[in-house]
Amino acid sequence: MGERKVLNKYYSPDFDPKKIPRLRKPNNQQKKIRFMLPVRVRCNTCGNYMSEGTKFNCREEQVMNEMYLGIKIHRFYIKCTKCSAEMTIKTDPKNSGYVVESGAIGPYNGHEEEDEKHEVAENALDSLEKRTKVSKREIEVMAALDEMKSMKSRRASRSTIDQEKNDEVLDEKKKPKKRVCGTSTAHISSVRIVAKKTAELLRELEALCHNYGTNSDEEK
Repeated sequence: MGERKVLNKYYSPDFDPKKIPRLRKPNNQQKKIRFMLPVRVRCNTCGNYMSEGTKFNCREEQVMNEMYLGIKIHRFYIKCTKCSAEMTIKTDPKNSGYVVESGAIGPYNGHEEEDEKHEVAENALDSLEKRTKVSKREIEVMAALDEMKSMKSRRASRSTIDQEKNDEVLDEKKKPKKRVCGTSTAHISSVRIVAKKTAELLRELEALCHNYGTNSDEEK
């Protein structure tokens, strides 16, 4: 009984495997495979929803003239479970998933949500960058205003100091240059003149007294 189950193959002595013609299949030749739906889709014809994991007997082929970083892209032809309308799904190696190409839409694909989240994150980052730029500009403007105010106050203080110095110089110019013990030269000259006059008067009085004394002696 055991010999019946053994597959015996006879090769003739003149057998040459190189003479056997090889079947060359085209690259885009479709193959029938058993396929499981990787994403949840909705049929465009009847609106039927097909959940993830639904099994199909589908056709598979390689997409020509379309690759991503040397990775081949495959297309799958499936039919709706309700109306038998054909729809195609294509691999997406860039996002490590699948893309519904035609005949249906994938509202719950997951990539749309990721894209939306990515867009929301980018918008949040853009708004944050704009806010930081605006706050930085406001800080720079406030710093410039403070610097301008400080410069104005410094100029005002310098102008007041210069004005005070000019007033002091003018006062010094108006006042006499030479002073002796807190008295001016004009006052000193007037005092000298008065002193001279008093000295002359005293001399004249002494001379009169002297003359008056001599006259009285002669009369006696």
